[in-house]
Amino acid sequence: MTATRPSPSVLGQWNGSRVYYANLAANFPGKTGIPRGFEAVAVSRLDNPTPASVLQKSSWKPPVIVTEQQSNTAFTDKEQVWADNAALSPFFGRAYICFAEFRSNGHHNPGTAIAPLTVSVSADGGGTWRTSQIQPADAGGHGQGGFGSSGCTIRTDSHGVAYLFAEMFENPNLSGLPTHGAHVMFKSFDGGAHWTKAKTLFRTTDPCSFIDPLSFRCVMDGYTGARTDLAAAPSVDIANGAPTGADATNLIVDVWADATAGLNHEDAKLAWSSDGGAIWQGPSSVSLAGDRPMYAAPAISPSGDRVYVVYEAVTAPWAGDDVATPRPYHGVFLSAPITGGGPGTWETVYNGPTGDLRSSFPGHRFREERIGDYVYAAASRDYGVGLWIDVRNAAVCPAIQGWRAQSLAAGHIVTPAPWPLADCPATWGNMDVWAATSG
Repeated sequence: MTATRPSPSVLGQWNGSRVYYANLAANFPGKTGIPRGFEAVAVSRLDNPTPASVLQKSSWKPPVIVTEQQSNTAFTDKEQVWADNAALSPFFGRAYICFAEFRSNGHHNPGTAIAPLTVSVSADGGGTWRTSQIQPADAGGHGQGGFGSSGCTIRTDSHGVAYLFAEMFENPNLSGLPTHGAHVMFKSFDGGAHWTKAKTLFRTTDPCSFIDPLSFRCVMDGYTGARTDLAAAPSVDIANGAPTGADATNLIVDVWADATAGLNHEDAKLAWSSDGGAIWQGPSSVSLAGDRPMYAAPAISPSGDRVYVVYEAVTAPWAGDDVATPRPYHGVFLSAPITGGGPGTWETVYNGPTGDLRSSFPGHRFREERIGDYVYAAASRDYGVGLWIDVRNAAVCPAIQGWRAQSLAAGHIVTPAPWPLADCPATWGNMDVWAATSG
């Protein structure tokens, strides 16, 4: 995840811009020491980026391990970075990273491991970080089936208030399918030193009607399909008036993929708040008819006069164990003016052609499709941009599909598996990041 925000000068003032790139980091097999645990969080930084410097390795500062003090049993995951980019904020330039810390010794299934939400804060441009846990380690969801929060998003308003949103999940092994989560919000008024208790905003229904018997993940299109781990998690943006903050409306928009209407009727929903998250309007459906969104994200212009939504969606019904029929999927980018405190009429900026999800895989396992867990959007005062994973240029591998079908029938991974270099088209797994813009 990236956030482009102010760069600290030697004299403690602020000048230029700095890109923060947050990612997961692990030690080499058999090695000990930092980074500890199964996965840690690291951040890389680049000052005053240009198209050339982004591609030049020496332009980047050495990575910093944000969670270097975590335990050897920790698996930190689902990280997101942000930096306060409104000059009127008393915490202008402060950087934040939120994530879930799975204390599971590397074993998350059946989803009963402790996984508290955690925040790291940097006041010196990402050189050093202070990490704190913002909810009890045993914080569950709603009732016996809950198992904690993940899928966080963090943003700041023009007053320097930091907002952390996450989904409080249900454990499908205890609650049944589909799972029903909730969006929760935490706020910090002192630059991340202290955080409020979780405020439950509204309930959601995860696009999780089926769990794949091979990957043990919620899947969207059919068995051996693409997972929907964070489909209903909140993706949020705030009209904080950047870069100055002077014309901020601080309107908050929250977007997610939802299955409240039932299987094959999933949609992308948007809710909004104009009073710091105390009262919310919506949610309203924003996706196109016939689309079954998997992941969605919003962006709002700094002045709060236009909102954008990007999503990626399956366009065919649930396929079950049919791995021979195409599974069409595409990206969509939408835009609407803000009128009367909320979104007006939506315009389809881009409605992408479909590719076949069966042509995808996660890069390290052949048993399943994968298009990741995120899409992103950003907005300036003049235009918006949305990004998603696209498979239009990827080819289905008949050998892989046959092997997936055999594994499904057997109830386990069968061996030997096909060897893609010899058995598959050259463009199998050729997934791309595509972008659409309104300007």
